[in-house]
Amino acid sequence: MHELHGYYIEDLEIGMNESFAKTISESDVYLFAGISGDNNPMHVNEEYARTTPFGGRIVHGMLSAALISTVAGTRLPGPGCIYIDQSIKFKAPVHFGDTARATVTVTEIDLRRRRVKCSTDVHVGDKLVATGEATFMVDNRPA
Repeated sequence: MHELHGYYIEDLEIGMNESFAKTISESDVYLFAGISGDNNPMHVNEEYARTTPFGGRIVHGMLSAALISTVAGTRLPGPGCIYIDQSIKFKAPVHFGDTARATVTVTEIDLRRRRVKCSTDVHVGDKLVATGEATFMVDNRPA
C-alpha cells in the first residue's frame, strides 16, 4: 500500500482485515450533530435522554458507522477506493466515552468488475454494536 493509494485489487485476499478505534467524546458528538444537522435530543439533550430506555445520551449510529469509512479510506482497501454501498444494522448503543473499533474484512473479490465486498463490524469492547456489508470499487494495478 502507498501513502496516496491503497491496495490494488490484485493485492487483496479474502480474509484480509484492518481496524480503527476511537474513543467518542462529547465534542465528537456535537461536531457530528453540527455537520449532519442531526440534533436529535437523544444525542444532545442529557435531561431528555435520561427519560429514555438508554438512561442518557447516546452517540449517533452514523458516527460510529463513519469509523467504517475511516478504515476503508485509509487502511483497507485504502486511499483511492470508492465506496459503492453499505448495509448496516445497529445492535446496541454507543455511549459517550466508549471506544468504538471498526473492522473491515474482505469477503469477496470480483476482479472483472473491480469490486470488493467486505464485512463491516463495529465493537465496543467485545460487544458488537453495528454490523453490515460494504462494496468498494478498487483500482487495478497500473500496467
